[in-house]
Amino acid sequence: MKSFLLRPSGKDYIWGGTRLKTEFGKDFLPEDPLAESWECSVHPDGPSYVASGSETGKPLVDILADHPEYLGCSLSLKDCQGLPVLIKFIDACNDLSVQVHPDDGYAHREENGEAGKTEMWYVVDAAPGAQLVFGLNRETSQEELRRSLEENTLERYLRFVPVHKDDVFFIAAGTIHAIGRGAVIAEIQQSSNLTYRLYDYGRLGKDGKPRPLHIDKALAVADLSGSQNPRQPMRVLRYSPGFARESLSSCPYFQVDRCLLNANNIALGSLPESFRVLLCISGSGVLHEGGETLSFRKGQTVFIPAIAKDLSLSGEATFLLVRG
Repeated sequence: MKSFLLRPSGKDYIWGGTRLKTEFGKDFLPEDPLAESWECSVHPDGPSYVASGSETGKPLVDILADHPEYLGCSLSLKDCQGLPVLIKFIDACNDLSVQVHPDDGYAHREENGEAGKTEMWYVVDAAPGAQLVFGLNRETSQEELRRSLEENTLERYLRFVPVHKDDVFFIAAGTIHAIGRGAVIAEIQQSSNLTYRLYDYGRLGKDGKPRPLHIDKALAVADLSGSQNPRQPMRVLRYSPGFARESLSSCPYFQVDRCLLNANNIALGSLPESFRVLLCISGSGVLHEGGETLSFRKGQTVFIPAIAKDLSLSGEATFLLVRG
């Protein structure tokens, strides 16, 4: 089987908007509002599906179960259970809740062996004045933070950071965080859906009731040191004729590059150690593979198996390239 397009699952969280449908081609998804599209996922809470070729409609999790060689030969991938990443588009029409994710150790102990959740955000677009929460602005204690929640003064402890298009944020497990209104985000994360909601501005859910909070668990895993670093990472754009590439993030769970394509027949190269996922964030292109072609455009996602060979790209596009 050659590389293939993926069809996402959607999420209709109350803070979502319409941009994923109107600007990123997700109008086929029924969710309204459309807050998230889970572009590459084997998680049961939001699986993705093959969207091209003879296996169209088949869940990605089934494809990888039938063909584990698609994941790659590196030890890290052999040791994991299936696909180690989950990739999303997020449209924050309104502020997301203030939340925190556990690390692997806590998740394994307290959440039936699930994985923790470290993630990376790439800001696809941001409205003027958009911001996010990245950790705390001072060292504090569980008792002090719990009291602030009771007194509805948590926001005075949060570090608010302005965001702009093309910004990158690495959110280690344990970091208190929230995406603010006006941002469209590409999120690359561990394959986990563990979120502990700490604060939600007193909002009501679709059922008219306050959305659940997970204060005890959130405080148990949160980094309260106030030392998290929201500065942008050092980025070096490496150019070759018709193609440029820069590393955005590298951690034990994933590696992410941003690529700029503006030519025809640019060799992509083989990578037997790992699968790759191409997440197109602007423009369009064609993936050539062994005499066959696969077209992609803004908002679409391509899964490239580790066994893929003779790969090249043509077109004018910007995309994220993710590997394990």
